[in-house]
Amino acid sequence: MEKPRVVFPYTEAGLGHIMPMNSIADEFEKLYGDKVECVRSQFFTETGNPYLIKYEKHLSESVANYNRFPCMGFFATFNMDFWGTTISSWGAVVYIEQNAAEAGIAHMEELKPDLVVSTHWATNYYAMHMKNRPLTAMYCPDAKINTLFRYKCDLTLASMPTGYRRARRMHFRRYNNDNIKLVPFLIRKEAFDVSRDKKVNRRLIGVDEDKFTVVLADGGYGIGKLQPMTEELLKRDLPINLVPVCGRNEELYKHFKTLTAGPNTTFRPFGLADNMLEIIAAADITCGKSGASMMAEPCFFGVPQIITHYATDIERWIGKYYIKTVGSAIKIFNTKRAVDKIEEFISHPEKLEPYRRNAEAQRSNYGAEKCARYIFGLLCKKFPELKDGTELM
Repeated sequence: MEKPRVVFPYTEAGLGHIMPMNSIADEFEKLYGDKVECVRSQFFTETGNPYLIKYEKHLSESVANYNRFPCMGFFATFNMDFWGTTISSWGAVVYIEQNAAEAGIAHMEELKPDLVVSTHWATNYYAMHMKNRPLTAMYCPDAKINTLFRYKCDLTLASMPTGYRRARRMHFRRYNNDNIKLVPFLIRKEAFDVSRDKKVNRRLIGVDEDKFTVVLADGGYGIGKLQPMTEELLKRDLPINLVPVCGRNEELYKHFKTLTAGPNTTFRPFGLADNMLEIIAAADITCGKSGASMMAEPCFFGVPQIITHYATDIERWIGKYYIKTVGSAIKIFNTKRAVDKIEEFISHPEKLEPYRRNAEAQRSNYGAEKCARYIFGLLCKKFPELKDGTELM
């Protein structure tokens, strides 16, 4: 008998969809690679289909625009909620580019999956519209399972208790004990190998190991309050390591490379950093938007956060979770006030300590093993001969 095929389709719509997919695929392959065929698919680009390439570009540009113009992001999420899951999903996948939807379903059929694991709603939609529909699992990292993530699938995996409870309460006809599970946040497996000694990490990223370290990041596209926060901190010439991470915003990175810091500030800008985990683990505080990974990764390393803006209503819910439930973050949208607060923490580090402890307390709620075992349990419903006692149901 051929091994069941489990497909992990990647979507470039912000790193928040790519990193959890890596985490799930790595863990699933480690645990069950001898029992199943794991297929990692660069879904939108691997065939060269121009419609799929164009559609993925539209997804990434939408994320960038929401960060550049938050009113667009809030309108988009409001609009989705207004029209509901079925209409909004059709509109987001089919109406915007019908040719891409047809190509997406066709390519999903070419992959011949027995189970499709998605971290983005579009690939789940394609899988659900195949003639011979496979099993489907979808991971949502947010504090609110938004309209498009509520599209039907066999198993929804939620990583924030508030999102899980809200989904069970508000959408009780959609979710039950079998089709939604609460799992730890899917942080990259490399995070567990990063030193917890800030001085070690500061040496690795090339800054002063003894200085208070401020990391600024606004997601993979580097759009938001990154530039004004950096320039305000440089202007004040504080005794800090100032580390802005520009992601794919090459223009901003080039601009930062032209700036000169005062005698007290060690200025070390990064572009698209492949050592992002070391950068975060080196920080005393991070500042930026409240994307799922942008909040979860600092929290994993016990690093408090200042939220400087929300790009969508989804990010507002995420921010609210870390502010009110976890207690590791504060929200300050005004740039000068945010920098004032950093100055206060530099002068009075004891005021930062409660936020650090609250972040540190979340460290056990990370990792992909539980998620992988739930997905394997779903697969065992179709292939009961795979059962080995390690699956979760």
